[in-house]
Amino acid sequence: MKNFVRFTVITSLIILFVFLFKPTQMAVSNQPVNLTTNSWPNIVIPSKLSFSGESVPLENFDVRESLEMELLAVANWHSRTFLLLKRANRWFPLIERILKQHNIPDDFKYLAVAESGLINDISPAGARGVWQFMESTAIEFGLEVNENVDERYHLEKSTEAASKYLERAYEKFGSWSLVAASYNMGSAALDRIMKAQGEGNYYDLLLNQETGKYVYRILAIKLILENPMNYGYYLKPSDLHPILEYDVISVDTSVADLALFAKAQQTNYKILKYYNPWLRQTDLKNKSNKTYLLHIPKPNGRANVYEN
Repeated sequence: MKNFVRFTVITSLIILFVFLFKPTQMAVSNQPVNLTTNSWPNIVIPSKLSFSGESVPLENFDVRESLEMELLAVANWHSRTFLLLKRANRWFPLIERILKQHNIPDDFKYLAVAESGLINDISPAGARGVWQFMESTAIEFGLEVNENVDERYHLEKSTEAASKYLERAYEKFGSWSLVAASYNMGSAALDRIMKAQGEGNYYDLLLNQETGKYVYRILAIKLILENPMNYGYYLKPSDLHPILEYDVISVDTSVADLALFAKAQQTNYKILKYYNPWLRQTDLKNKSNKTYLLHIPKPNGRANVYEN
């Protein structure tokens, strides 16, 4: 009996708690929501949207809902999105410059974000770097990949290689949204699906789950990174990762010990690797006496960066 009374009392308290504190429906507002309130940000879908100058048909329910799903996913992954906003300040200027040199639309910098989050990531399939090149594709587009040097980790050179891939894909497909899709699934596979379905528009194709949401993910990243306050993200300029300054030195011989080499440059192996992640070993074998350009931090370049 005591157990029954105890159970009844506890159950009654739980029901009372749920009744008094049940969640209410979130009010719809056009005002951005500050994440410090622990509320989910409002999902703002613009009336018009383009990708690389091509109109996105938001009047189609399936297109609008696909974008909404990716916006919800990106906007509410708070820790990652805050980091994307911070990292973009450091890496976008370099990426933007190279894309512009190759006449690639600026929106493709968001593809790099979708691929890797702007870090030198490694996929389960073995793709590496910010642009997530597989080894064979990297070599095809001019990157050096071996046990000593892997230029998939070299942001400047890998952005050059990615630009060449995108140029070639545009010559084939004539649509930047299809170019983005081909980057995700491969040109040959996309071409087969287009022929099988008789469609030449990304938004009219039935694709695998990953590629089917790929352009929408890029668009969601674009919307949030271009207008973070619309989605509840408030950062001051001092919150952003600053651009790092460095000197460039040429090396055309082997380096037996990169740690000692780093010391000679008034830095250490850890920081040398941060500035040159394409160096994959503790030495640099260079039997052909190829010239490599190494980035060396400016004096005191590691300290007080956020005070400059």
